[in-house]
Amino acid sequence: MSGTLYVVATPIGNMDDLSPRAARVLREVALIAAEDTRRTRNLLDRIGARTRMASHHRHNARKRIPALLDALREGDVALVTDAGAPGVSDPGAELVAAAAQAGFAVVSVPGPSAVTAALAVSGFPTDAFHFLGFLPRTGKARRAALAEASSFAAPLALFEAPHRLAAALADIGATLGDRRVAVCRELTKAHEEVFRGTVSEAAAHFDAPRGEFTIVVEGAARPAPADSPPSGERVAEAMAAARASGLSRRDAAAQVARELGVTRRAAYAASLGV
Repeated sequence: MSGTLYVVATPIGNMDDLSPRAARVLREVALIAAEDTRRTRNLLDRIGARTRMASHHRHNARKRIPALLDALREGDVALVTDAGAPGVSDPGAELVAAAAQAGFAVVSVPGPSAVTAALAVSGFPTDAFHFLGFLPRTGKARRAALAEASSFAAPLALFEAPHRLAAALADIGATLGDRRVAVCRELTKAHEEVFRGTVSEAAAHFDAPRGEFTIVVEGAARPAPADSPPSGERVAEAMAAARASGLSRRDAAAQVARELGVTRRAAYAASLGV
């Protein structure tokens, strides 16, 4: 028998966000690989599931993979993290890759995601975005990561812990400038808050931050498009006007070149219909 690995997104706060499909999968699989079995047990109790679990977190993921692949040979396995989609700044990518390489089917059971939830309420254009995950913990590495993303025109989405929020906002402001941001706290939870303003305003607002944060930063300003070169017809018309005023072809070409930003040769040629 060969099982399927189900990658199951779980609520980021509001338990009502668990989809009926996700609940069914969690009830029916033979095993759940959970980042924190205690937190997942609370979720399973809510949906009346008694599924067996095994811990699978960033500290034991590589050692746990062989046993989980063995479990897949016997039946279906669900992969969950504490909240949101497995593999998105959470454990899971290595198991997914190993299962796929071993020939097992890997199926996504999509659902809540702090990234898409924050982007949806940010107010920024989100036809494209760059996800930075959690920024590095140290200031030098954090500023280097931000500098690498400083030229991206699409919004930046990132996670941050409350005790590092002030330092992160300070480095965002110093590296990217006082851009507009949407700082989302405790999304889908009872104390949900979305602050929209500049980086400096956000830093002043969250002077004693608490909870989980997802930050969306405005993308870099796009440079103004360069003026398109004048058409040949326009250059010819300017040359005709200059000639009609009494200028020689040579002097007219010099004048039109200055006025329209073209070469004298191009202006001269336009007057000849070339």
